[in-house]
Amino acid sequence: METATIYEIIGYVGSALVLVSFLMASVVKLRIVNSVGSLIFAVYALLIKSYPTMVMNICLVLINLYYLWKLRNSEPNYRLIPVRPDGSYVDAFLTLHREDIVRCFPGRNWNQAELNRAFLVCQGDTAAGLLLGTEQNGALDIALDYSTPAYRDSSEGRYLVEHLRQEGISLLRYEHAEEGHVGYLTRLDFKQKDGVWERRL
Repeated sequence: METATIYEIIGYVGSALVLVSFLMASVVKLRIVNSVGSLIFAVYALLIKSYPTMVMNICLVLINLYYLWKLRNSEPNYRLIPVRPDGSYVDAFLTLHREDIVRCFPGRNWNQAELNRAFLVCQGDTAAGLLLGTEQNGALDIALDYSTPAYRDSSEGRYLVEHLRQEGISLLRYEHAEEGHVGYLTRLDFKQKDGVWERRL
């Protein structure tokens, strides 16, 4: 393969990653993928001796790293709002995000009439997530723990486990965890026992 062709492939890979990053709902993922793409494109620009393009892409990487650092070191402005499991807020949230919930939790069903606890997690004026479950003697059996795509960096989940104690909940239980949900539960220090994931608060 000719050197010029290799250089072009590097340029296309960098460009593709930058473009793909803008399709991501999560700001964190967007900035990470954009940084990787910009770095690869900066290498391409150096190889073809396009120094202004190289400088611009290095600046983009530095900007992304700065905002990632800010996101990591800033406390999200979350609020925990107890709501009725069969109330209009929950119905509206489930309707709005139904397709994504089904995609994230295939096969998970619950009887809304049997649930007795529900919590909305809001970031400013935006609903970032919803927790549904059945609570008895301080133990909450989780029916749904859903975060909207923009808040899937586990910060909303960490906020939940830090503040649910104030709502009288001392134990979280999650049965039959979906494969894509296991990493999230592990990051929040849930422990698996006999097929049930538990987290004491």
